[in-house]
Amino acid sequence: MTRETDFEELRPLLFSIAYRILGSVTEAEDAVQESWLRFEASPTQPTSTKAFLSATVTRISIDVLGSARVRRERYVGPWFPEPLLADPYEDPARSAELADSVSIAALLLLERLSPLERAVFVLREVFDFGFPEVASAVGRSEAACRQLAVRARRHMAAGRPRFAANRKEREELASRFFDALREGDVAGLQKLLAAEVSMVGDGGGKAPQLARAIAGAENVARLLASVIPRMAQVEITFEPHELNGQPGAIFRDRDGKVLHTLALDVLDGQVQTIHMVINPEKLGHLGPVADAWALDREVRQARRSAE
Repeated sequence: MTRETDFEELRPLLFSIAYRILGSVTEAEDAVQESWLRFEASPTQPTSTKAFLSATVTRISIDVLGSARVRRERYVGPWFPEPLLADPYEDPARSAELADSVSIAALLLLERLSPLERAVFVLREVFDFGFPEVASAVGRSEAACRQLAVRARRHMAAGRPRFAANRKEREELASRFFDALREGDVAGLQKLLAAEVSMVGDGGGKAPQLARAIAGAENVARLLASVIPRMAQVEITFEPHELNGQPGAIFRDRDGKVLHTLALDVLDGQVQTIHMVINPEKLGHLGPVADAWALDREVRQARRSAE
């Protein structure tokens, strides 16, 4: 087998590691590509290609995350990870851990960890790497990595919900949610929302967004039911699609360009949080991106005309 063949077989794993550390599809893809360049340039064949490339992409991701955290501290409004349509890495033995770890809620919890804690948690808890491999990847002793893992698990456990909905329950609830959304059914939406539900948008100052988080089932239901008909007037449509392992939808303009994404955080049979990614810089990997400002003006004009 050639190095290129070896690398391509491991690419899904490498991307999945990098994405969980970085929360960015584009940065994860760049980290994977840089790993290939280092692998290709290595004068010797590593004993374990998987160990070498996993360590390489982890170290690159840790370095990138350091500078990314500085940018996120200056970010305008809430920061969310770039939406992921599908995780390319599959492992039936760890499917639950993989699905949970890529959700927006989990990735936001990972933001609370230091880069080293985050890398150790991802390698050990998500992908089940042994501590010798983890230590080699992050350049720390096994004892230090065990301590990092304990701290990371404690932080993650403190922020996680006690009960998660299973996949079938999520899909059934999401189907009812999007049906009610299409119909502008305020009462139907409200029944599916938790009393303390919140709807939050990440525009990064690059697109029209909510001035603040919208809280409460009635407020969120009324806002959604009122906005969708206005959007339909200017031919904005949405298609349900799994995002980060959770139910969601991609909104598009009349030309099929991506306007924003919406993801549902489901727990105990209700929608707890609605995350919207509106920042166009986070949507390019999904396809051509719509002009959100122009569409916002169209929606406002349509509303004024109706009045």
